[in-house]
Amino acid sequence: MRTLFALLVVTLLVTGTAWADSPILTATEVGALKLPDVFIVSADYHDGSRSNEGAQVAHLDVHGIIGGSIRFELLLPDQWNGRFAMGGGGGLVGSIQNAARNSVNEGFATVGTDTGHQAGGTDGSWALNNLEALVNFGHVAVHRTSEVAKAIVRAYYGKGPNKSYFIGCSRGGGQALMEAQRYPDDFDGIVAGAPAFDWPGIAALFTHVAQTMYPDPNDLSQTVLTQTDLDHIYAEIMKQVDEQDGLGDGIIDDPTAVNFDLTKVPGLTDKQRAAVHAVYEGVHNADGMIYPGFPIGAEGGPAGWFVWLVGPVPETVNLSFAFGTNIFKYFVFNDPDWDYSNYDFATWEKDTRLAGSLLSSKDPDLDDFASRGGKLILWHGWADAALPATATVNYYNEILKRDQSARDYVRLFMIPGCYHCGGGPGISQVEWLEVIQDWVEFGNAPDRIIASRNAQEGNPAMTRPLVPFPLRVEYDGSGDKNDAANFAPMRKTSARMSQNNGRKPYSTR
Repeated sequence: MRTLFALLVVTLLVTGTAWADSPILTATEVGALKLPDVFIVSADYHDGSRSNEGAQVAHLDVHGIIGGSIRFELLLPDQWNGRFAMGGGGGLVGSIQNAARNSVNEGFATVGTDTGHQAGGTDGSWALNNLEALVNFGHVAVHRTSEVAKAIVRAYYGKGPNKSYFIGCSRGGGQALMEAQRYPDDFDGIVAGAPAFDWPGIAALFTHVAQTMYPDPNDLSQTVLTQTDLDHIYAEIMKQVDEQDGLGDGIIDDPTAVNFDLTKVPGLTDKQRAAVHAVYEGVHNADGMIYPGFPIGAEGGPAGWFVWLVGPVPETVNLSFAFGTNIFKYFVFNDPDWDYSNYDFATWEKDTRLAGSLLSSKDPDLDDFASRGGKLILWHGWADAALPATATVNYYNEILKRDQSARDYVRLFMIPGCYHCGGGPGISQVEWLEVIQDWVEFGNAPDRIIASRNAQEGNPAMTRPLVPFPLRVEYDGSGDKNDAANFAPMRKTSARMSQNNGRKPYSTR
């Protein structure tokens, strides 16, 4: 909160008050607003006496529909700080989601959208032969929602936002990158966490894993690996690598900088070893790598491989199976009967070209965003079992390869021991909106961020510094190992990842 306090002090000095603007319209007047192709469903005032799903200050809650299908919710605080924050969603969205929703408590006007359809988070059937729905989900809904929300902000307060921010993780991270690439004027600062930015590649990886874990499409109740197997593999991995970073703390600082040998993990059958290897090595075809695999460190635990990659999990088999099959069935082939088990990836590039053009945000060209002063933060947890952290590293390296000065406007932070979008044995809690705001408005490029972990069963609370990739920090050998003050940047950086462009240096056979 130190950064936020500094921001508030500066605002006080400049304006004489911590909050610059108040509404000039009533709820009834907002409900009667006429905007092109927009229907205001409701405008309800909340006085702050009771929480409105995390919103604890007095605010107006506006619900509307854009273009007949894109639903949104916009929160407008009585005491507005002059800023706008949009939050991303997860999975295949399908309900109004806003990762920045609670920013209303800090005075932000904030909005979220369902991206143009109503459905479960792994259900892609809404896209069957529906190109408009797919385009909305791909990029149009977020952009249109941003523009409509800002128009309502201007009407409600009599002026538009001074600065605008987007923050999202997973699908929301992909939305964040899409905004930076396709709509560079929408936001001044963007935070993309664990981004799902290459949909054809992700679908291919998930399908490849499904073929390995579920070779019989007629029996999805059996899988090659069990939770017990995965916990055993993880324990054996930690025996091999935990102390290689100089600190035996149950956290792998950088899984690409350790030496691990899968052949030394006892008790696995040949079929199980092959399945583990498939997850690590990613998916290929005759043309080469389609999408990279997962680093070590996410195998066990309640949010590891079992839920995401192995299963079986009730109703969804597992999450990657659900996402992969839905993407191919409804986004790529428009065939609800498509069978994952016999797809050989030989025609993958041609098959996915149209869907990728609508969904993917992997263009390293951020010139337009940078030219207007935009700032982008990428982050990914090394222990993410949902989306391979190596893919984000590869994308960041492509940005730097194209523009050697890109660190002036984009930074990547890799988080040790962090699961998908948070949690895990390591540190994962960061006030990203404060960090990006500090960079955009005060020019303070993030060189050292303090991340934290709450006390867990068997583990105390912890803070650790994060530094921009490829830098890493190391314990200085004195003091509390759970205190960020006792960690400093390494004298040697993690060059191995940069040199190998994300390929793993350890043996998995």
